[in-house]
Amino acid sequence: MKKLFLSATVAAMLLLNACSTVPLTGRSRLDLVSNDQVLPMAFQAYGEFLTENKATVLPASSAQSLKVKTIGSRLITAVQTYMNNNNYGNLIKDYKWEVNVVQNNEKNAWCMPGGKIVVYTGILPVTQDDAGLATVMGHEIAHAIAGHSAERMSQEMVSQGIATAGGVALSKNPRAQSTFNTLYGVGAPIAMLKYSRNQELEADRLGLIFMAMAGYNPQASTSFWQRMSASSAGAQKPAEFLSTHPSDATRIAQIQKYLPEAQQYYKK
Repeated sequence: MKKLFLSATVAAMLLLNACSTVPLTGRSRLDLVSNDQVLPMAFQAYGEFLTENKATVLPASSAQSLKVKTIGSRLITAVQTYMNNNNYGNLIKDYKWEVNVVQNNEKNAWCMPGGKIVVYTGILPVTQDDAGLATVMGHEIAHAIAGHSAERMSQEMVSQGIATAGGVALSKNPRAQSTFNTLYGVGAPIAMLKYSRNQELEADRLGLIFMAMAGYNPQASTSFWQRMSASSAGAQKPAEFLSTHPSDATRIAQIQKYLPEAQQYYKK
């Protein structure tokens, strides 16, 4: 137990020196992985995705691509302006922004670290208008700006380290080791899911601000998420505490709380 205590103490000291601040929200996040490590992997993965899906990537001249890219450009400009004007420019200095639209019926969109964005055509009927699309893209861009991928990697590194340290420290007590492994094996994944849900809500909050900065009324986000919820009505979903995403009701309620803050950044 003494070894476990010492390991935990050393880990805690290291973690205190491995945190950074999320822009706008001010949240302190675990930061064990740098952009120098994450971005090359993201760029490679994005390139491989485009190659593998070459047949379904819409031409830049298509109506859907033009719309998505126009909204993406406004969001990117707003984000860059804010970050550079508020001493966060170093977080995005190596970003290589890119927006593509893929013919896919899945209601999805994503933004990799480094600003690599993909929007699936399946979500466009749900977004309906420019503000709805800005809601989605602002949310996805927010994941990248908040460093959520790197944070999840950092959390997994810590989780694995604790599991290893606990196993070693209790190796001479098989019963205690078994109990630790059982409890940690159940508790750690659930804790990670909670982190993921919190990241989703943080991306909602940042996304609302980013869309407002880009000139899209954040009030429209509520309608989008209501449509998104209705589009999956009847589908079986796990209990919220076992899900990577907050429930629709939780998300919409939180967005309502975030709107007054976002509205301050909105200029028609």
